[in-house]
Amino acid sequence: MANQPDTATVVAARAGDPVAVDRLVAGYLPLVYTIVGRALEGHADVDDVVQETMIRVLRNLGELREPEAFRSWLVAITVRQVRDRFRLRNAAPDTPLDPDLRDPGADFTDLAITRLELSGQRRETAEATRWLDEENRELLSLWWLEASGELTRDEIVAGTGLNRQHAAVRIQRMKAQLETARAVVRALHRHPICPELAVVIEPWDHRPNALWRKRIARHTRECRLCAPAWQDLVAAERLLAGMALLVPSSAVTAGLASSSGAVSYTTSKAVAGKLVAKAGFGVAQKVLVTAVAVTVVGGGTAAAAYALGADDQAAPPAPQVAAAPAPSPSALTLPPSPAATSKSPAPRRTSSAPQPVVPAKETSAKKGVGVWKFTGSKAALKDVGAGWYYDWASQNNDIPGPAGVEFVPMIWGKQNVTSATLAEAKSEGDVLLGFNEPDMGGQANMSVEDALAAWPQLQATGMRLVSPAVAYGGDTAGGWLDRFMTGAKSKGLRVDAIALHWYGSDFSAAAVNQFLGYVDAVHKRYGKPIWITEFGLMNFSGSPKYPSDAQKVTFIKGATAGLEKRSYVERYAWFGLPAVGDSVDFGLYKDGDSPTEAGKAYRSAG
Repeated sequence: MANQPDTATVVAARAGDPVAVDRLVAGYLPLVYTIVGRALEGHADVDDVVQETMIRVLRNLGELREPEAFRSWLVAITVRQVRDRFRLRNAAPDTPLDPDLRDPGADFTDLAITRLELSGQRRETAEATRWLDEENRELLSLWWLEASGELTRDEIVAGTGLNRQHAAVRIQRMKAQLETARAVVRALHRHPICPELAVVIEPWDHRPNALWRKRIARHTRECRLCAPAWQDLVAAERLLAGMALLVPSSAVTAGLASSSGAVSYTTSKAVAGKLVAKAGFGVAQKVLVTAVAVTVVGGGTAAAAYALGADDQAAPPAPQVAAAPAPSPSALTLPPSPAATSKSPAPRRTSSAPQPVVPAKETSAKKGVGVWKFTGSKAALKDVGAGWYYDWASQNNDIPGPAGVEFVPMIWGKQNVTSATLAEAKSEGDVLLGFNEPDMGGQANMSVEDALAAWPQLQATGMRLVSPAVAYGGDTAGGWLDRFMTGAKSKGLRVDAIALHWYGSDFSAAAVNQFLGYVDAVHKRYGKPIWITEFGLMNFSGSPKYPSDAQKVTFIKGATAGLEKRSYVERYAWFGLPAVGDSVDFGLYKDGDSPTEAGKAYRSAG
């Protein structure tokens, strides 16, 4: 809300100020798109409804008597357009596209999961929205924005035409249906699926609808295996912070070239072009027709608009939001903390024919790896050409590296902030990594307040300090990292660089720009050097869980090339070096001289 145009902008736009009109459209397009997208889930006419809504707003702006009520007026117009489309659909229903054939950019829930980096119960909640009745999806689209701080209850009341009491009752009914839908999603995602449920859903066409929601929910209540789906459901309100706004889908994404290579712009060209053509607004043509580049950073509320004029050579890159990262390494049976016992290596796997070892080229100082103990770690570190490594601990006693490869210590969590551990870390070098995924249960799991309270002890070492590495949402206004950085600044604490983790569930070639866009967005928010201390491709809640070798190679080549070009990226580290046991599908080396296909690609990087 804080980043949307103020009343003065509305007044100026109403008076015909072209700059104000541009700002108004760019600032509120994500809000309109989010309401329409959630209400009309999964249908190709979302963009059309957004366009028609904005056209009506522009055409009728001069009639708005109370500029301070612009948001309520905008929401009311949006809801009316959604209802009109519902009526048209019900009069001539179309056949929804098979979910297996949907492009993630064309399906609003898939888009939300991908761009807002959703996992765990947040992801379940997003998927559950597909199961809501039509009228509840409309209400959800507004209540979701209320829960995440984008709308007020008064604006919902004005937008729906309900009184406050009726709105409260309707919202409670919608939330009850959403909870039922969440239990349905959980039961369907259970692995292996309940045998009795498998029989129940055999006739189902796998399209969410009210009848099957009721049938599956009834089974989960009566089934011993499925009943836990109703347990430990975090209140939906608590899951929605930082999940509010999305921008128009990737169907309107255009690729532009810049001096640093191909840069993807998330634009609203298609929307803007129709707006100007239909509304007849000449004042907004430069930004709206040429390129209104509206980007919501990390699913938060901050929107950035960039424009290319007729004489411009290139505009600043609009960062893409990363594909959904997931907790790491907690979701894997790997040692997540320095206190964990190192795993024994799995038996060596051999191929039918020995592969020749290709010597690594000159080492990149940026390129590194996360390493846990396995046979051949020292030789693999040398062969892969790493300039540095870390092992999530304050020392590398169990994993000594070869000469010339720098070890960087970490203070993993709150329990590791001791004088002995800090002294140990200081003896290892000049740079200290902060806490590991403090925003995740099962990892450091620290509140922002705890991290800020402990930070002065890290600062007292005199070492160069890299921020805590959040699992997701590093570019999100009000997210864990944003609050930590704000608190550090207010307390006069020093943070010299930003650490990030990123895991992509989109295994297509688009993953490269999704990753680099996230890195760009974080750098833009904080203006500090970036360390990517974990990155890779993994789908933690879907299938397939891991990409093919060819997909890994394509991603590694593109991602590392982009990281090497970015001067503000100081270090990056693949997760991880070992390809043994449960890391065989994503690691780089089976032993000291047996790289996987991904290992060969990473060895050539830098």
